[in-house]
Amino acid sequence: MCHKYTGPELLDQETWEKSVLPNMALRLGLKMAGKTLQAENDEEERILLDSLNVYPDIPLISKEDWNLIAAYYSSNAPKSMPKPFFSNDKKGVFPFIEQTVTIDNSTLPQVTLLEYDTLNSALYIGDFKKLFSLNASGEILNEWNLDDYAVDLEFSSTSPPILMEIGKIAPSNKKLGKLTHLDKANNGRSLVTGFSELRRPVQMTKHDLNQDGNQDLIVCNFGHSIGKLAWYDAMDFSKEYILNLNPGTRKVEVKDMNNDGKPDIVALMGQAYEGVDIYYNNGNNIFEKKRVLEFSPVYGLGYFELADFNGDGLQDFLISNGDNRDFSPIDKPYHGVRVYLNKKENRFEEVFFFPMYDCHKAMASDFDNDGDLDIIAASLYSDYTAERTKDKAVVYLENNGNLDFTPSYMANPIHGNWLSMEILDFDKDGFDDVVLGAFLYDLNELVRVSKVTGVTSFSQVLLLTNKH
Repeated sequence: MCHKYTGPELLDQETWEKSVLPNMALRLGLKMAGKTLQAENDEEERILLDSLNVYPDIPLISKEDWNLIAAYYSSNAPKSMPKPFFSNDKKGVFPFIEQTVTIDNSTLPQVTLLEYDTLNSALYIGDFKKLFSLNASGEILNEWNLDDYAVDLEFSSTSPPILMEIGKIAPSNKKLGKLTHLDKANNGRSLVTGFSELRRPVQMTKHDLNQDGNQDLIVCNFGHSIGKLAWYDAMDFSKEYILNLNPGTRKVEVKDMNNDGKPDIVALMGQAYEGVDIYYNNGNNIFEKKRVLEFSPVYGLGYFELADFNGDGLQDFLISNGDNRDFSPIDKPYHGVRVYLNKKENRFEEVFFFPMYDCHKAMASDFDNDGDLDIIAASLYSDYTAERTKDKAVVYLENNGNLDFTPSYMANPIHGNWLSMEILDFDKDGFDDVVLGAFLYDLNELVRVSKVTGVTSFSQVLLLTNKH
């Protein structure tokens, strides 16, 4: 009745019994002894959850049926999860020189935004409630004080940059997010008219969707129990076209996916309804949704990119999955990096998988300038543990041709818990470099990471300079 079927083999027995099944029971209106989630939310969140009927007062199934379901999962789930399988054991040489960057004497790095302005060769770094812009020499050009975390930027050659602030980084249904124009001269901001009560927005993009000569704006409101994917004609908030009210829209790209001359919208969905949707542009401001990839919610989709991996002129998918901070924060062998080839008519087939615990983001570029696409990927661990492969939080996958990838890792790992990533040619040598942003949720997480790694201070940014 909701998301894709999730078999008992996808989680271990203890996680099913102590975490996931009790939560599912609450969502089916069954009152479990000692289990309540509403009490953990503030009054406003509780009212929102009640209005959305997330935790129904009236049971949707009988207790007898629920006991049969719970028994099925308990008896068929593994005692522990298997380890990832690597089809190729060979490892390459990591082709980057590592350099850490610390700004403003920060002791708790919380970098939620890394964006490179190619028009002005400036790197923007959003750390907690501050935003910085740096030139290629690492000098700070501008600095802004923010109301909350920065998550996205849109640049333009004719108008000030637009900044997206999420409102609340922790799961929430409140409308606290907003869009503001950046004032580079006075280091101030001004509200983009109408865009002041967004429900946990995470990404935006501009494009002329209806081909009338004006730039439209697509906004992904991730939300939590409710969200919104919508676009705004000529960036006018009063001209809203809602595409989806489900929570979890993580990212969109605009591309003509069926070669009819009209721009379509490709959206990555997280939360329960994990998958990739194409919204085909039928003209007259009408879009028709088609789901092209679907995943179980424990896969934790985090990011995607459109790219042509085999040079056939069709758009393929690079997908990273590893969001692991909900009800099952265990090591999952199906987390990692995936490539899906377009087999014509937007039918996609998985042709490459690289296992990677808690993989948060993977991006593609021809880092060695040999004519094919390589991949850089990084993990945002739900927790550092001795069992977790700490030295493999960043991997470079070199494409040897025909989607045969060789992994390589930092010889001396630098720890940071990587939430954000950007590709740029920072030193202007013709080879792409990488920047990674560290994110530690609070001081308690900093202490936990320190105990495992032995590191007591963490830089905000890791710069990987391409040495090809």
